Amino acid sequence: MPDWPDLYLMRHGQTVWNAEGRMQGRLDSPLTPLGEAQARRLAWLVRDLRGAARYASTAGRARQTAGIVFGGRGFTLDERLHEIDIGAFAGRLSSDLRAAHPEVFACGGLGWYDRAPRGEHFSGLEARVRAFLGDLTGPALIVTHGITLRMLRLVAMGLPLERLAEMPVMQGALHLVSGGRHRVFF
Repeated sequence: MPDWPDLYLMRHGQTVWNAEGRMQGRLDSPLTPLGEAQARRLAWLVRDLRGAARYASTAGRARQTAGIVFGGRGFTLDERLHEIDIGAFAGRLSSDLRAAHPEVFACGGLGWYDRAPRGEHFSGLEARVRAFLGDLTGPALIVTHGITLRMLRLVAMGLPLERLAEMPVMQGALHLVSGGRHRVFF
């Protein structure tokens, strides 16, 4: 397992579509007032961290969150931090998808992300994440998305794909991966 730098990982705040149960993938919706409050909480959690590079996904919800978290300090947008592409499922309600495609969701857990029609699948996401991590030269503060945050942790901790669903991801929480270990701060 490579010796990755410390990763301070954050999921974007709650969005309108999160609240509706609508799948975003590569699509976007703005933060809710709760999402903005979660971003302010993240800003408080990282307020004393110095010397770490700042990155965010190119998605509007991540950029909006990063703008609050980093408080006007610059950050780098990186497409490799975008959420997994869920293809034909993007923009649809989770409940509708489960009813219309029970065979895709039969595996339970997060396995459906690997079966979404015209989606990127886990192999594509893992390749993007590995490329991003390989370019880091030091500690990094990263605003990203739920599945991407899980994959970043999985790769940085040297865990197999089967462990992806075990990794909790919370909006408004800071996930630190250091020395192959994970801690969460609220």
